[in-house]
Amino acid sequence: MITAADLPEILPVFPLPGALVLPRARLPLHIFEPRYLAMVEDCLKTSHRLIGMIQPRETPAGEKRLQAIGCAGRLTGFSETEDGRYMVTLSGISRYRVREEVQGFTPYRRCLVDWAPFARDLGPAEEDPGFRRQEFMALLGRYFTRLNLSTDWKGLKDAETELLVNSLSMLCPFSPEDKQALLEAPTLETRRETLVTLIEFALRGSGEEEILQ
Repeated sequence: MITAADLPEILPVFPLPGALVLPRARLPLHIFEPRYLAMVEDCLKTSHRLIGMIQPRETPAGEKRLQAIGCAGRLTGFSETEDGRYMVTLSGISRYRVREEVQGFTPYRRCLVDWAPFARDLGPAEEDPGFRRQEFMALLGRYFTRLNLSTDWKGLKDAETELLVNSLSMLCPFSPEDKQALLEAPTLETRRETLVTLIEFALRGSGEEEILQ
């Protein structure tokens, strides 16, 4: 188990639009670009095995910047294909705030990060006392039907609340900006409320009238 003392000050980052990892959830990744293959190889040599997922953003001037907040995942699954690609799994550990980008000789980007604002991420799973599972699952069913998505409904119904909300936040086809809003939600309750709002917005756009309060 990773503690605050294990978290590195400098973190390799993977800017990938729409890709999100959250604490205690898992993100599978298919790695094929040479710079990110190198990042995975370097990560495997460290004791913490952390990679920082982060959303890229483009300024009005066309500069490629990074969002201020990302989330680090520990490399817990790794396999290599015959043609040299990597299939990896990141297990979400903690969010972080970017202090500054570090210049250096690695082909991938690295950042000096601050973990302190997200100390709660290293604790136990969060609770959401206001969560109404039956109503939420009904709303989710309409959303998946509208988008012609399939899923393991039994797995979703049996999942713990935090895993359910975080997994859906990661997997649903929201815009990078919406994913960032889900990432930055300060509590599980606010993330669930944001998730519901995004689903309701999608359903309103398709003519659905029933809204979950």
